Amino acid sequence: MATAPNEEIMIGEDGNEIFIRSWHPAEPPRALVVICHGVNSHSGQYGWTAGQLTANGCAVYALDLRGRGKSSGERFYVDHIGDYVSDLHSLVTLAKSREPALPVFLLGHSAGGVVSCVYTLEHQAEIDGLICESFAFKVPAPDIALALIKGLSHVAPHLRVLRLKNEDFSRDPLAVASLNSDPLIAREVQPAKTVAALVRADERLEKQFPLITVPVFIMHGTVDRATVPQGSQFFYDTVGSSDKTLKLYEGHYHDLFNDYGKDDVMADTTEWINRHLPSAPAGMAPGMA
Repeated sequence: MATAPNEEIMIGEDGNEIFIRSWHPAEPPRALVVICHGVNSHSGQYGWTAGQLTANGCAVYALDLRGRGKSSGERFYVDHIGDYVSDLHSLVTLAKSREPALPVFLLGHSAGGVVSCVYTLEHQAEIDGLICESFAFKVPAPDIALALIKGLSHVAPHLRVLRLKNEDFSRDPLAVASLNSDPLIAREVQPAKTVAALVRADERLEKQFPLITVPVFIMHGTVDRATVPQGSQFFYDTVGSSDKTLKLYEGHYHDLFNDYGKDDVMADTTEWINRHLPSAPAGMAPGMA
C-alpha cells in the first residue's frame, strides 16, 4: 500500500516554486511514474492513483504546474506551453536522480497530456513510455472560437475565457463533490493566454505526432464532454511509435481515474506498465485494444 505522500517545494528552471508530491512502495520500486495533471486539478488529487501504482511496485511523482495547486505563479496563467514543459522537465530530472536506473513512464491527463506530449517530443531519451489519458488534443469548441481566443490572448491575455464543469469529469457524485469542495481549484477559469498556449501546442503536435516514437498507451472515455475522443484516435493513427495502444472506455467521462469503472482503467494501466518493464516476458508486445 502507498505511504503518505512526501510533500516538498522544487525550484524550477526559471525560479518558480513548484510544489511536488511523491509516493513510494514498501519494497524497492521497479518503475517510476511521473504524473502531469490538467485543468481543474493538481497533484493532491492523485492519492488513489498513486496508491494503486505503488501497490504495483512503482514510485510515483506528481507536480502542481506553475500557477496551479500550491505552486507559485499567477493563478491558472501561462505564457507559453514551454513554461509548463520546463516545470515537468525539472520534475522528471529530479525524480530520475532519486530513482536511478528505473524505467520511466510519463502519465499526462487532459491538458497535462498536451504538456506531456510536447515534453516527449523534446526529451524522448528521458522516458521509456507515455500514458495519455483523456488527451486535450481536440476540444468541443469550434475552430473559429479557438482562433478568436488566440487573437484575444494578444490584447487581453489575462481575461478569463474558459471554465470546465466539474460535473463533466466523473459520473461518481462523490468525486464531483470532492472537486466542488477543493479550494485549490475553486472558481478556476482559464485565461485567454493559457488557452491560446494549449491551442498552439496542439497545432504543433498535429504536425509532429509522427516524431514521437516511444511506446504509448492512449486512453479516453467515449462520453468525455471536456475533450474529444477523436483527438486520441488521431494521436493513435499518426504517432510514430510502432508500439502503441488505444483504449476507448465506453460510457466513461473525462477523469478516468476518478470515474466509475476506475479499477478497470487502472488494471489496464498497470498491465501496460508491467509489459514494458525490462523483465516482461518476450513476445508480449502490446496492440490496439
